[in-house]
Amino acid sequence: MAKTTTVASLGAALAELGQRVLLVDLDPQACLTFSVGLDPEDLDKSIHHVLLGGVKARDVIVPSDEGPDLLPATIELAAAESSLAAESNPQHLVRTALRPVEAAYDWILIDCPPTLGLLTVNGLSAATDVLIPLQCETLAHRGVGQLLDTVHDVQRLTNPSLEVLGVLPTLYDGRTTHARAVLETIAETYALTVLAPAIPKSIRFAEAPAIGQTILTTSPRSAGAKAYRALALSLL
Repeated sequence: MAKTTTVASLGAALAELGQRVLLVDLDPQACLTFSVGLDPEDLDKSIHHVLLGGVKARDVIVPSDEGPDLLPATIELAAAESSLAAESNPQHLVRTALRPVEAAYDWILIDCPPTLGLLTVNGLSAATDVLIPLQCETLAHRGVGQLLDTVHDVQRLTNPSLEVLGVLPTLYDGRTTHARAVLETIAETYALTVLAPAIPKSIRFAEAPAIGQTILTTSPRSAGAKAYRALALSLL
C-alpha cells in the first residue's frame, strides 16, 4: 500500500502547490482508484479501454476541482497483459496513450503494479523518473534489486533517459534499529539516494483511503502530511 499512498499523497501535495497533476492507476487491483473515492465497479471506462480499446485518455480521465485528476483502473486490467503482448510495440502503449494529454499537466504520476510484468515495463517506458517507496519494517528491500534490474533493462531497450530519483523510506520509525539498518543497507548495496524526509509510520494513512481522501485532507497537520508536503517541495 505504500506505493499507492505515496502516489496519492504526493499528487495531492503537488496540487496544493498549484501544480496540474494527473494520477495514472496502472495496477489491476485499482487501489489508487479506490483511494481517491471512486468505485472501479461503477466506471464504464478505464485505462484498460485506453490501452486496448482505442479510447482516448482524455475521455476516461476523471477531473478534480481541487486535487489531482485521475486516469482510473478496473479489474479488467488484470487480463490485459496477454493482450498487450500481442500489440505492436507493447512496451510503449502507456507512453503513446498519455502523449496527447501531457501538455495539460505539470506532473503525471503513475502507480505501477507490484509485479514486474508488461504493465510495469509500460509505466517505466513512459516515465522520466522512478521513485521507489520502501517499507522500512519489512523485507521489502529484497525486491529493490529485482526492480533495478528491470529499470536497467528498460533504460537499455526502451527508455534510455529514465532516471532513478531514489528510495523513499515509508512506514519509517527512526527509533528502531531495524528501520535504520534497512536504509543503510539500501544506500550501500545499490548506491541509491535516500530521499528525505522519511514518511513516518502512522495509523492515519490507513484511515484516509477508507473515505476516499488522502492524509493531507483527513489529517493535514499530521507528521505524515507534513512529510509528503516537504517531499513535494523538494521535488519542485
